[in-house]
Amino acid sequence: MKFTKMHGAGNDYIYIDSFTQELENPEFLSKKLSDRHFGIGADGIVLIKPSLNADCFMDIYNADGSRAQMCGNAIRCTAKYIYDNKIKKPTILVETLSGVKAVEIWEKEGIATGGRVNMGKPILSGHQIPTRYGASIVKNEKLNINDRIYEITCLSMGNPHCVVFCNDIDNLDLPKIGPLFENHEMFPERINTEFVEILNKNHFKMRVWERGSGETLACGTGACAVAVAGVLNGYCNQNDEIQIKAKGGDLTVMWHKNNNVYLSGEAITVFTGNVELYA
Repeated sequence: MKFTKMHGAGNDYIYIDSFTQELENPEFLSKKLSDRHFGIGADGIVLIKPSLNADCFMDIYNADGSRAQMCGNAIRCTAKYIYDNKIKKPTILVETLSGVKAVEIWEKEGIATGGRVNMGKPILSGHQIPTRYGASIVKNEKLNINDRIYEITCLSMGNPHCVVFCNDIDNLDLPKIGPLFENHEMFPERINTEFVEILNKNHFKMRVWERGSGETLACGTGACAVAVAGVLNGYCNQNDEIQIKAKGGDLTVMWHKNNNVYLSGEAITVFTGNVELYA
């Protein structure tokens, strides 16, 4: 099977052109191929499929085989693949399980280098995220993790996020506390969690624990969630460009006054190859 390994800010996936080849049992293959010791190594796999509503359909499977609705870093890489290999357009439309998203392409000498994605409007209602908090806006709610109370802000950017503003995130024992957030009873579909340190008004640093993948070097929807939560909590202003520093690189987010969230960042091809698939 042919594949392309790409990343956005270190958030890496294995991309499979499903215009030209079919893939059976993607849940199993995502676990197998994503293994960093016995597989190719990635945060998951992305099937790039034909779409009746857009230039392609992005179908994402996490490293544990679970399906994801949306990924802000993967969508830039998907758009890059379409631009580099299928059709040269200034804006690539990508259908996802969270709707059709428009990706404005950055290019150099005919090769896409990144882009700006209209990620749509944040979902703030506790029930719709979903959480078991009934509030219309889930801000500064309490969450008990191992008898420690955390103040959290939750929202969905196509998938659910829990944002925790705290200090000294470099020393967090994320492999220990990340799964406790992800699988907490308050989150019926599990949750992605961002731990955020405020560097200054428009510059945040984050670490992220993604449901189904564990700690990743970056998370596009997570960066969007951080910016929205920052505005809701008064740490930054709507319509400002917010720099989000992740382990794998920097992302730029703006929650526009039109209520849409825009995410900008790189999209990099690491390598292409062939892998033999065995049962």
